[in-house]
Amino acid sequence: MKAHISITFKNGVLDPEAKATQNALHNLGFKHINNVEISKKITLTFSHNDANLAKTEAEQMATSLLANTVIQDFSIIIED
Repeated sequence: MKAHISITFKNGVLDPEAKATQNALHNLGFKHINNVEISKKITLTFSHNDANLAKTEAEQMATSLLANTVIQDFSIIIED
């Protein structure tokens, strides 16, 4: 059982890495890029096969350690 956690900045929060990447792409000639968002993906592998428990535990991990919920959003996908 795996949980894939995707972490992104909330709307309105400045992401300097994404802005620098967008500027670099423009400098390389890719002028049609309006916005760049960079996210973090964390994959957790569980030793059990309980999807509900995996989702609950992944949410607890995300809110307590993996994501800064003041400035970041996260989503979780459970995979068998």
